[in-house]
Amino acid sequence: MYDCNLAYTFDVCFEDYNNLTRISAVGKHTNKATAAGLVIALGIIYGDIGTSPLYVFNAIISGRAITEDLIIGSLSCIIWTITLQTTIKYVILVLQADNKGEGGIFALYALVRRRKKWLVLPAMIGGAALLADGMITPPITITSAIEGLQKVPAFHDVSQYIIYIVIFILSAFFFMQQFGTASIGKFFGPVMSVWFTMLAVLGLWHLFDDLTILKAFNPWYAVKLLSSNPGALWILGAVFLCTTGAEALYSDLGHCGRENIRISWIFVKSCLLLNYLGQGASLLKNHPDVPAAIHSSINPFFDLMPDWFIIPGVIIATVAAIIASQAMISGSFTLIGEAIRLNLWPRLKIRYPSEEKGQLFIPWLNAMMFIGCTGVVLYFQTSSRMEAAYGLAIIITMLMTTILFANYLVSHRVKSAWIWLFLIGYAIIEGGYLFALLQKFTHGGYITVVIGGLMFLIMYIWFRSRKIKNRYVEFVRLEDYIPMLQELSNDTSVTKYATHLVYLTSANNPKEIEHKIIYSILNRKPKRADIYWFVHVDTLDNPYTCEYEVQTIIPNEVIRVEFRLGFRVEPRINLMFRKVVEDMVANKEVNITSRYESLQRNNVVGDFQFIVMEKFLSMDNELPFWETLIMRGYFWIKEVSLSEERGFGLDASYVTVEKFPLIVAPLTNLNLIRIHSD
Repeated sequence: MYDCNLAYTFDVCFEDYNNLTRISAVGKHTNKATAAGLVIALGIIYGDIGTSPLYVFNAIISGRAITEDLIIGSLSCIIWTITLQTTIKYVILVLQADNKGEGGIFALYALVRRRKKWLVLPAMIGGAALLADGMITPPITITSAIEGLQKVPAFHDVSQYIIYIVIFILSAFFFMQQFGTASIGKFFGPVMSVWFTMLAVLGLWHLFDDLTILKAFNPWYAVKLLSSNPGALWILGAVFLCTTGAEALYSDLGHCGRENIRISWIFVKSCLLLNYLGQGASLLKNHPDVPAAIHSSINPFFDLMPDWFIIPGVIIATVAAIIASQAMISGSFTLIGEAIRLNLWPRLKIRYPSEEKGQLFIPWLNAMMFIGCTGVVLYFQTSSRMEAAYGLAIIITMLMTTILFANYLVSHRVKSAWIWLFLIGYAIIEGGYLFALLQKFTHGGYITVVIGGLMFLIMYIWFRSRKIKNRYVEFVRLEDYIPMLQELSNDTSVTKYATHLVYLTSANNPKEIEHKIIYSILNRKPKRADIYWFVHVDTLDNPYTCEYEVQTIIPNEVIRVEFRLGFRVEPRINLMFRKVVEDMVANKEVNITSRYESLQRNNVVGDFQFIVMEKFLSMDNELPFWETLIMRGYFWIKEVSLSEERGFGLDASYVTVEKFPLIVAPLTNLNLIRIHSD
């Protein structure tokens, strides 16, 4: 009777597999709106766009005289930017492109990647830009919130300490990531509900300061400002900050569901517009025609608050900024996790602090983002300077989403007229914003471009090197080698290597196998085993698929196992393989007991040994200069990333690593002449 002997062989019992299925098989989402779903959406999705009132008007009036034309015109730009970019593009259109309930640029890419091979480029560019944006969002939101203390007379000298306060908050924030947010995440929704209510109340209170602000709903004032103001491009770059969080609505689709996002957005947009209108009306009433040189102490957001409420307001704003930062860092973890599954990023150590959906922790990324965020704070020091670096990365992501979504519409056979209307319309809108934000490049925008460029370079090297390596991979027909495997398995003159020998294979065709695996078994050092297992992992477009198929090629001698995993499922092959063997034993498809007579009599389970083939770049290559650089970059990245066996979740004590040379382009001209002695 089989109980848990095999599990003890692997040091753990099969019950652990239940945890895996509970974490990974959660991709089923309802599109029905619920009260709980609406509150969750407020806490998870709207942190970035919801905290934009802290700094948008600051960026608009910075260095400019406060005039009615500037305030009403820029407010009109804000209203129509949020409407066109966030409401129409993302809430109405892009949310339709859900991948089994999941959203985000890589989920969208997974839907369209089979259409055109080049679509991987906008996916990589958009993903890299989104990661770069994650290093500027926490500093600017938290700094903007803490700067509100300057409005309190008792803290008029606090400006010199703001940097230290922000760095302390960031340090605690990134340190706490390793513990997850399962215990405090349930408070995010209620806290953000308080935040948005506060935005609406403060805005409504000051709306009646100057009702002429309602003219901003007329888009003519936006056109007038942009066509007549000499600093129109800079203003447009500042206005764009009001919609930087729009991409998060799509990225976090899987957490809340489409209808919860759409309904909650009505409340969020109303609160945001009321607050922006209130800020505009307050500026027109209290600071009319103020010259640019003397309004540095004006803070449009915190000026809405009565003096007695500023400290509670700063506390609420800081908590909201931290929640916004948490949404951004969680999104970055998920983004990298997806990129790893799609073979667009080197394997990294991933931990799961809790069983909450989407709760993962990547130590390397956490450290890099902490260093990046701290560097941004130390370099720019104030939120007004950070505004110059903000926005450029996210507009690039939005442009890439536009390209991918247009291809999604093509794949769903939408009329070409509508597709071209969408593509051209948003290419013009987002192209205009890109051109405006490029004006900030020398003022700090280059920071996010450099960070995003490095991220893209890593993705491109990893992706391109895989294409180069595929030239080397040689597949052979497995059936041609079956008799030799059987003979070796029964050849008692060869020392037995293991009872069960397990190879990871990249062959999609079950009738094929890599030549290097056959060479490893038969030629390098004959590896005699009782059962040869060939394990293949296939990453699917469906985010949460977790299934397997077994092909018994020769009963109790040669078996192929194929795992079909969604791009959001961690490939814990050690755990999954144990589950497969357990099922096969229960169905009496395989006998895993040791073939040694003494052990067989006592029903002892045979040993399992995994063989991992590790490549190194051979000197016998004749690659073009560019490909040589890519391959060298690949092997350097591989040195500092997670090893193959750890990336697949294999137990190191059951793994043997075999190194073999990677010869992509063999030398063809070797000037070597034989000489003959007389």
